[in-house]
Amino acid sequence: MEIREDWLALVQEEIVEPERPIVDPHHHFFFNSEHGFEDYLLEHYWADTGTHNVEQTVFVECGAMFREDGPEDLKPVGQTEWVAGLAAEAEQAEAGMARVRAIVGTADLMLGSDVRRCLETQMEVSPLFKGIRYIVAWDESDTVPSMPALSSGEAYSDPKFREGFAELASLGLMFDGWHYHPQTPYLTELARDFPDTTIVLDHLGTPLNTGPYASQADEIFEAWKQGISDLAALPNTYIKLGGMLMPWNGFGWDTRERPGTSDELVALQSRYYLHAIEAFGPERAMFESNFPADKPSVSYHVVWNAFKKLVADFSESEKDRLFRGTAMEVYGLEPMD
Repeated sequence: MEIREDWLALVQEEIVEPERPIVDPHHHFFFNSEHGFEDYLLEHYWADTGTHNVEQTVFVECGAMFREDGPEDLKPVGQTEWVAGLAAEAEQAEAGMARVRAIVGTADLMLGSDVRRCLETQMEVSPLFKGIRYIVAWDESDTVPSMPALSSGEAYSDPKFREGFAELASLGLMFDGWHYHPQTPYLTELARDFPDTTIVLDHLGTPLNTGPYASQADEIFEAWKQGISDLAALPNTYIKLGGMLMPWNGFGWDTRERPGTSDELVALQSRYYLHAIEAFGPERAMFESNFPADKPSVSYHVVWNAFKKLVADFSESEKDRLFRGTAMEVYGLEPMD
């Protein structure tokens, strides 16, 4: 996935509310990625965040730095070990640099109850480990990128998946889920059946505008909107507001002659964000960068400017929940010293 720094630099904006404290609840690190991503480490993230007051962050799994040997079920532990090391390095940085204060790892829930060993091992590796993400993004159309390990979009309903999922609550761990918008009803069923597990929907449920969904923006919005409303009715669910700029969403932000501005992002995508905030309330919603996955389309300073403009008329307490309070609650973060 190509990141064109010179292209991104074509759009420069004055930072909106530069002092507002931010917890970025969703970003990744990459090193020698097998998934087409350029290296993205602390120095790269800090270079991006430096324009906004990002105090704390949550790393979310991205298939990076798995163990190369040992038991297959424990290979994801390598990612948590690696990021725990990066987090320790971040703690030694000068004041004003974002600290990595939580890790969302991964584990193979299709192992059923046997997944517990992987979960407990990651808990032993680092107190920053808060839970896992499991990606079920899948579509029957071969024009929509799907996770290669999946054969259908119904993983949330699989008995072995649910057997593994049941281990999370008993260990005090939460769950991040990423899927495409037609799959949201399956997550709603899962959340209803496991009311004691905190579930976070990533990337607004990824409404698609590619393959068979292209050129159907209004119809897709209505279907997406209903799915979000149904999920939000369950009190153990939360939503991350972001991730709409990934190239495979199909909205074409990465193919423009010039990158989008924050005003353009607000104008073209605000209805998704505002409905999600209305459905979940600021107390169960949080803005996310999803960097560097969104970076092929927009720079960090522009996307956070868009978020700030989007909720300019909200109360201060509502803004604080959206920009840091909800993330701190979900991922168990303490206030900065």
